[in-house]
Amino acid sequence: MKKEVWFGLTIMALVVLSAFVLLPAPSEMSNGHLGLLMLALVVVAIMLGFPTAFTLMGMGMIFAWIAYKTQNPDLAVQQTLDLMVQRAYSVMSNDVLISIPLFVFMGYLIERANLIEKLFKSMHLAMARVPGSLAVATIVTCAIFATATGIVGAVVTLMGLLALPAMLRAGYSVQLSAGAITAGGCLGILIPPSVMLIVYGATAGVSVVKLYAGAFFPGIMLATLYVLYVVIVAKIKPSMAPPMSAEDRIVPLPAFAQVVSKDISNNVLPGLIGAIKGKRNAAVPMRELLNHLGIALLPALAVAAIMGTIYFKVTAPLPVEAVEGVVAMGGELADSAETSEESASVSGLAEPEADGLQTPPASGEETKADAAPAAETPKEAAPAVAASVSAETSVQGERQEAPASFWIGLASCAVALALFYAYFSFARLEIFKMLLGSFFPLALMILAVLGTIVFGLATPTEAAAMGSLGGLLLAASYRRLNYVVLRESVYLTAKTSAMVCWLFVGSSIFSAAFALLGGQEIINTWVLGMDLTPVQFMILAQVVIFLLGWPLEWTEIIVIFMPIFIPLLPHFGIDPLFFGLLVALNLQTAFLSPPVAMAAFYLKGVSPPHVTLNQIFAGMLPFMAIQVFAIVLLYMFPAIGMWLPEVLYK
Repeated sequence: MKKEVWFGLTIMALVVLSAFVLLPAPSEMSNGHLGLLMLALVVVAIMLGFPTAFTLMGMGMIFAWIAYKTQNPDLAVQQTLDLMVQRAYSVMSNDVLISIPLFVFMGYLIERANLIEKLFKSMHLAMARVPGSLAVATIVTCAIFATATGIVGAVVTLMGLLALPAMLRAGYSVQLSAGAITAGGCLGILIPPSVMLIVYGATAGVSVVKLYAGAFFPGIMLATLYVLYVVIVAKIKPSMAPPMSAEDRIVPLPAFAQVVSKDISNNVLPGLIGAIKGKRNAAVPMRELLNHLGIALLPALAVAAIMGTIYFKVTAPLPVEAVEGVVAMGGELADSAETSEESASVSGLAEPEADGLQTPPASGEETKADAAPAAETPKEAAPAVAASVSAETSVQGERQEAPASFWIGLASCAVALALFYAYFSFARLEIFKMLLGSFFPLALMILAVLGTIVFGLATPTEAAAMGSLGGLLLAASYRRLNYVVLRESVYLTAKTSAMVCWLFVGSSIFSAAFALLGGQEIINTWVLGMDLTPVQFMILAQVVIFLLGWPLEWTEIIVIFMPIFIPLLPHFGIDPLFFGLLVALNLQTAFLSPPVAMAAFYLKGVSPPHVTLNQIFAGMLPFMAIQVFAIVLLYMFPAIGMWLPEVLYK
């Protein structure tokens, strides 16, 4: 029998043994202990291969019937069926879940647009001089493609077909190659837009928008740590990741580029401008030169557009509405005073005239004389106030001076552009054209979807709808949008969405039964009785989630165990958003931890016969260690995940 099977059987045996050892005798067992027994039975049933959603639903209904029967045997069946209907309706009426099929549909469309091959090739050539360039390009490609699709199995499978043979031919270690593909492919469940974050947000009652904003930098940090690990390994042990040969770094140039680089200059801007102005371009079409000059100037135009937008933003005049409000308020006060006096006179509630209050005539005259200038003062001061307000308004309408930070940023961009164009050869222009056709469309679509969500321009559901439209346009632009692709995408989307929805229904019924039996109260009492500090509770929770990632997938961990942890967070003063970011980073281990590491099985299905499952598992272990290190970094420096939500949603 294989080691993986023995490992799985051992874990199941430990779960069953723990349930029988820790629980009291059947005669002394309460409803709360029945809830804990239900939890153990669900874990064992899932590890035996039963469908997760229907296992949760079946166990929940059986134990809910037991809970209701202890209270009122005659209504137990009716109450159990009512519970099932109510829980199913509450899940189906959750607006947040609408975005899941839309994001999944976007992912399947992009997967079938055949972008990943072009993306991998362009990223490989762009990073040719980086140590371990093939593995680095694999991680970056996986991160981009997994972010766009969010489908781990599709990304790992496609990269296993493309990158694994290329890395093995180049002499890369099997372990490093397998680890880079599996770890990079799993980044899609963390980096937004992620279905996992939507599921956690719906389960824990946390804003999905804030989760997306908070998970952005931790996801980039994890991908960067992967790349750093590969570069360090390639530097220390070149035999595991040999450098790219000079022949492989050669980029074929078109005919016009060969002529211009040979006769004028190998640098793009001097070569193209010289060919346009000079007489040596007789063999080169002018239209070709102008087209490539426009492509070469795209980085400068993009920087100019971005910096120009920032300049107009930071130098915008102060809002005039505030000044007009002050003027209107003064006018309204005067007008309202006069209006109140007139209305009071009409209604008969006006104060008696000053003459009626005069006892000594002399004092009345003095009072009248003093009252006249006081009444005239506002009218005399009105022109001066108006003049000062108009002067202030003219100042408000003028643009402000740009801060020094803007000019520093502009100078930095200018220096970066100068260095970029100084080494911008025709070979790099071809690589840049390849990136324009593969990397930038995906990047723009991802940034558009994320930007509209994070900056509050659209809800996750609306952004997912726009992303689906972007996926349709992207597939059409690459001439991959046909009836077969559309039919398969719709079918797989319906299949995945049905699985997620049934999983939510099952978990909702299971959670209700668990609460009815009092299992949550026993766990709360046990945890609170340990008198843990917030740090100790956080460590305990993350260790439990890390260990659960070995036998279970992230879906089961979120829908089964998050409802157990979430009620304990207020007692320890832990932000559910920060806890969710730690959990999301921790759940990366669910796809990289044997024996249920689905990414390893996806890769094994498309790898050559000599690549064993043990080699794939061995290659995944260093990346699991990197994930643990990333969790520690996020816990030590919470601003990595909390800074962006705090800035955007104060």
